[in-house]
Amino acid sequence: LEEDMDLAEQLLVSVTRTVLTECHEDLGLFDAYVSQGLLARLEQLCQKKHFARISYTEAIEILQKSKKNFIYPVSFGTDLQTEHERFLAEEYCSGPVIIYNYPASIKPFYMRNNDDGVTVAAMDVLVPHIGEIIGGSQREERLSVLQTKIQQQGQTPEAYWWYTDLRRFGTVPHAGFGLGFERLVMLLTGIGNIRDCIPFPRTPGNLDF
Repeated sequence: LEEDMDLAEQLLVSVTRTVLTECHEDLGLFDAYVSQGLLARLEQLCQKKHFARISYTEAIEILQKSKKNFIYPVSFGTDLQTEHERFLAEEYCSGPVIIYNYPASIKPFYMRNNDDGVTVAAMDVLVPHIGEIIGGSQREERLSVLQTKIQQQGQTPEAYWWYTDLRRFGTVPHAGFGLGFERLVMLLTGIGNIRDCIPFPRTPGNLDF
């Protein structure tokens, strides 16, 4: 998971630095007409040697002690909402922050169980003005544990034959993450509404297996 967090952090910094270098004039327009201070925020992001890192448990404690009047109350076992993520990134850390080790009860079966038996090796990268921009985890590579988790979450193991075969016929400890492209566009342009960052429309029910 540590390497997964390192890679996610490096990706975000690298992309931002490249856009600042190659599209500086365009970003200047967004800074002037869309979101004042955009260039300074992006440059500040690139200057950070490491993003702040806080465990989910610590994040819940921070949110509870903040005395902020959140719309959604926080307690251990609840998923973080955008208002919580933005508080952590904007007010508490004043910059990007990675939250890691989430409760297993709110995460998918394929995330690897931690030794504490309560949390999984998952992480989210949060940035100011947006919230989560990257989500990832270490995957559960142990076949027997994976099969048990599928059943515990009320799923049918037979329906996941194609996934469990990836473990049955050999695997290695590994992790991965996903970067929200439209959220990246929001970060780089300062556009406040994600619907204005979608390059093409999407409709439900059109992806078949």
